[in-house]
Amino acid sequence: MSDMNRTCKTTDSCKTTECHHIQGVCCDVKNCVYHDGEHRCTAKEINVGPTYASASQDTVCATFKPETTTSNS
Repeated sequence: MSDMNRTCKTTDSCKTTECHHIQGVCCDVKNCVYHDGEHRCTAKEINVGPTYASASQDTVCATFKPETTTSNS
């Protein structure tokens, strides 16, 4: 079974004003600025596309922003 077919389980029960993540969205992209370090997305909203997708593997998260790393050279 692929990781994309699993159900993301969260142990927190948050109230709407206390949540800093999108409830019901499970994300494994750890190098995104919106990833919380577990499996949650902290973006205010997400955009998924493209419009012509016919299967889940055809989709991408357009909200993804890579984390920037700073080097101390």
